[in-house]
Amino acid sequence: MKVLKFGGTSVKSAEMMKHVGEIVKDARAEGQVAVVVSAMSGITDQLIKASTLASQGNDTYHETLKEIEKKHLQCIQELLPPQHQTRTVAAVKMMLNELEDVLQGLFLLKEISPKSRDFVMSFGERMSSAIITEYFKTIGLDAQLIDARELIVTDDNFGNALVNFEETDKRIRKYFSRTDKLIVMGGFIAATINNETTTLGRGGSDYTASIVAAALQAKLLEIWTDVDGMMTADPRKVRRTMVLKQLSYIEALELSHFGAKVLYPPSVQPVPAKSIPLKIKNTFNPAAEGTLVARESVDNGSPIKGISSIDTVALISLNGSGMVGVSGFAKRLFSALAAGRINVILITQASSEHSITVAINTADAIKAKTLIESEFSTELKGGLLEPVLVEQDLSILAIVGENMRNTPNVAGKLFSSLGRNGVNVRAIAQGSSENNISFVTQNADSRK
Repeated sequence: MKVLKFGGTSVKSAEMMKHVGEIVKDARAEGQVAVVVSAMSGITDQLIKASTLASQGNDTYHETLKEIEKKHLQCIQELLPPQHQTRTVAAVKMMLNELEDVLQGLFLLKEISPKSRDFVMSFGERMSSAIITEYFKTIGLDAQLIDARELIVTDDNFGNALVNFEETDKRIRKYFSRTDKLIVMGGFIAATINNETTTLGRGGSDYTASIVAAALQAKLLEIWTDVDGMMTADPRKVRRTMVLKQLSYIEALELSHFGAKVLYPPSVQPVPAKSIPLKIKNTFNPAAEGTLVARESVDNGSPIKGISSIDTVALISLNGSGMVGVSGFAKRLFSALAAGRINVILITQASSEHSITVAINTADAIKAKTLIESEFSTELKGGLLEPVLVEQDLSILAIVGENMRNTPNVAGKLFSSLGRNGVNVRAIAQGSSENNISFVTQNADSRK
């Protein structure tokens, strides 16, 4: 069993869906296959736009709905032979009518709940999976469509639902045990035990594919996207980059956490847990070898596999003699940030306990400062803490590689190189696993 996931750019048009058909045909020749597809590129954003306009009482949502309809019907016309179009057009039209009814309801109520938004967003994957399933049939593939909402069960945390793995795994195994057909489903969408539509949040289609692969103990999960694989560095910043042929899960997830956008770490978590290899491939260039992500790393002669970065970072520092020897300061700091749903990217603390610094997304900087000042208002007023310091226009860079732990002087070479080239380091973090060394510097120095 192999699970193939195709992102929005891979199914953005009739032409791309034909490429997907060839890829799936080759995979099907080797055995059983499950295919997970995203919405057509741009459709999820249009669905969000339409629902927002409708909930604001703006009847121009009709125009956005017409654009969504036009894109799907045009795809059907270009993709399917005439004798196969009627049934698919009818199925898509039925979904569009349902969508229109929902949007009309939002327009009349002039409000939208997370539950309603999830339901609206589900139409992208539902329509793309219906269209591509019909296309597979026209090229001789015994394809069968299943609504992911029948298999993947979540709680009712709409917008970023948590999966009930016990029930989900049971449903997936039961369904696949009854068929040997090529199974197609939309990613990103799921449902509660009461059949209320939910979505799986960022990286949701990858998550769907990973859940299915883990439940079936698949031999391989393939993520088909628009790049040849994971690179040694961001090719937009560094000229001489190469595709990495093989990475360990740890290396791939570390690189992804620090800016490599090919994978979103939480979305593929079920696969490493079952030791299932994952391959990143390019739908636009299927002949490219891609990147294999597996349990073990491969020695490529260098302790460093890649360099990654995040360019929208702010540092927030809490300093003061009132912190020294007093327990609970760090807990209060992180609790305040967690209450504001602010993600902490990097943490450093001086051994003197006189200061603690966190890196967060720049967009959260003002909110974070307000939350911290509220939490420590007594200490700030009493002079036990200095005013909260916020520094913006910063980047985090990370060097990643499992072999770093067995190689002396990696950190020495890194910081000597930065020093020789006049790059000032604002903060440093290294985990005890030694899989990455991260440092913060000015945005202006990131490319250098």
